[in-house]
Amino acid sequence: MEFPSKKVLARYGVLRLVFLGLALLILGKAVYTMTVKRDYWDKVGKRFERKNFTIEPMRGNILADDGQILAASIPEYVMYMDFMSWEKDTARAHREQAKRDKELEENMDSICLGMHKIFPDIDPVKFKKLLQEGRRRKSHHWQLYPKRISYIEYCEVKKLPVFRRTAGAGGFHCETFSRRKNPYGKLAIRTIGKFKAYADSAESGLELYYDSILSGKPGVAHRQKVMNRYLSFIDTAVVNGSDVQTTLNVKMQDVVEQALEEKLKQFKAEYGLCILMEVKTGDVKAITTLTRQKNGEYADVRNRAVSQLMEPGSVFKPMSFLIAMDDGRMHMDDYVDVVGVKEMYGRKMRDAGWRNGGGGRMDVSKILQKSSNVGVSTLIDREYHSHPEDFIRGLERIGVLEDLHLPVPGYAVPRVLRPSDKAWSAVSLPWLSIGYVAQIPPISTLTFYNGIANNGRMMRPRFVKAVMRNGEVTETFEPQVVREQMAKPEAVRNIQSCLRDVVHFGTGMRASSKYFSVSGKTGTAQVWSTGGFQGQYLVSFAGFFPSESPQYSMIVCMKLGGQAGGATMCAPVFKKIAETIMAQQRTDNYTTARDTVNMLKPMVLAGNNNASARVLRRLSIDFNGEANGEVQEPLWGNAQTDDSGIFLQSIASIESVMPNVCGYGLRDAVYRLEKMGLRVKATGTGHVVAQSIAEGTAFKKGAVVHLELKNGRPHHHHKDQSHGQPMTAPEQKPDSAQTGR
Repeated sequence: MEFPSKKVLARYGVLRLVFLGLALLILGKAVYTMTVKRDYWDKVGKRFERKNFTIEPMRGNILADDGQILAASIPEYVMYMDFMSWEKDTARAHREQAKRDKELEENMDSICLGMHKIFPDIDPVKFKKLLQEGRRRKSHHWQLYPKRISYIEYCEVKKLPVFRRTAGAGGFHCETFSRRKNPYGKLAIRTIGKFKAYADSAESGLELYYDSILSGKPGVAHRQKVMNRYLSFIDTAVVNGSDVQTTLNVKMQDVVEQALEEKLKQFKAEYGLCILMEVKTGDVKAITTLTRQKNGEYADVRNRAVSQLMEPGSVFKPMSFLIAMDDGRMHMDDYVDVVGVKEMYGRKMRDAGWRNGGGGRMDVSKILQKSSNVGVSTLIDREYHSHPEDFIRGLERIGVLEDLHLPVPGYAVPRVLRPSDKAWSAVSLPWLSIGYVAQIPPISTLTFYNGIANNGRMMRPRFVKAVMRNGEVTETFEPQVVREQMAKPEAVRNIQSCLRDVVHFGTGMRASSKYFSVSGKTGTAQVWSTGGFQGQYLVSFAGFFPSESPQYSMIVCMKLGGQAGGATMCAPVFKKIAETIMAQQRTDNYTTARDTVNMLKPMVLAGNNNASARVLRRLSIDFNGEANGEVQEPLWGNAQTDDSGIFLQSIASIESVMPNVCGYGLRDAVYRLEKMGLRVKATGTGHVVAQSIAEGTAFKKGAVVHLELKNGRPHHHHKDQSHGQPMTAPEQKPDSAQTGR
């Protein structure tokens, strides 16, 4: 039979026309929807989609050197109520609104009483009127409480009727804010910085300097109704802030603040400051400025330690001598016949003890020991009077005038009077050499002393050492060298020697410690004002410790009236802080105290070998034998120490016969024998050398065994040797008899 191709092809032609018609119909409908009906469908779409909203990032933490939190963000909430339905369809909106109003009215009293229980300052009656007023005004964003609430309070509120439902269903919603919290209160608060919680902006300190790192980047999201539920869709992901790890040490900061405040209160000083720095790295471990308030208390309200330009006074003198020694214009055996008062270009230069007629002939070291103004100014003026610009260049060369580029907003840069300035005169150089006509912040002065402690290698003060995200370091700030060598090594060593002598023999003796050597220099400067010198002084002590191998440098400054001096006021603070810091360096790692080259093996007594094993392992001392330091149960036996090492030998025993306790310490002997039912009486001190009941002898419980103890190295017995021979029991109780458990 022939295939009817003509009929089949005709049918396919009809199908093609049908599908083509459908395609044209769909295309036409789409064009019609996008053009003629566009406005209608836009309105429909807006019913199911809410506009974009910002997702605020979580601010990063500020951490101490060991990871402890110094500043962190915690969430706070402002509560609102949405009383109205968002449905655009009139019929649906009416039904949903009626349902919401009924639910709110039925639970109104429970909500008001629940809010009063969580927030006692809320009056249930007034709160009910507040809710009713919000509904009357048909508010979508009605504030329920004027204060921000904590996360814990938020969780309690979410348990209340209506409020426990989703924002879309019940209407209760919150705006979230981040509050900055300092777990250690005001500790190092000016350095950490202030954060305006209610303005959500950084104001000062590290908070402000690293604001872009800490704050992160906000995200963007929108809400859309899907299957009758609103869902959030992220358009741009939020980037939370990174953590900033500082060099500050919580314990050291606490020590510094307490010691400084105690002395400030004693002398009723206007303010005081202290900076503690690690010598090798320049890490600032503690920094504070305490200012007296109207109530007599002290608070860290201004960071004078880095921002205050002040005349340093006598702590400047080692800088002057370092320049002259580096230039080869001064040597340690140079001397001056110091008089109490010296006329210098029409002005009188006085020493502290000028009424006593001066100190006589002094060499360079003695001049610094006695902090002689006349001695320092005479030597410097003699060498640099004709070319004072050489002295200024020397200050720049040794790094005293360096811009330290600190990460603390408002830090000050040192400045001095220069020969090119109109105010320069013949007296400027002598007074500059002893710390006047110079404006230097304390952090710069300490940086100089830290460089001297570091054998001339000047480090930039470091406040931050790393940026971290989710516990991982993303950026590090390595220690930076300002001057690889501030001056010639010999000149630096000379200044080191002078500073040590100042504390040992001179004005800094109150900073001296009997536990370690201290080096430093006292300073006292009258405060200058437009009306001349005031009756106030800026006193200071700057130095480092321990002198032989410096670990830390420190400066202490105070401003106060009346008779004042860095030696009597700042040096004791320096000493107290230094001794406390060094005491904190104590370690329980006894292996650090071992002589690994000539190690002596300890004498181990017989007795509980498991206890001996625990001690030996704690000391990292090798031994042989079956003892196990991890087991608490006693393992009785002998111990032997010889050239081959330490051997712990366990010995099996029978509980009904007397064991050998010779070689035991008294504690082990008493414990073992009394546990077997014997009563112990002992004479002497040391280890057991004899026992009244011989080894292997049967005994009755309650029997008395007398032990004789002696000091000295015990004789260790091998198992096959005869030992534990009985001794003659005393006829009466000896005066030195002991019992123990």
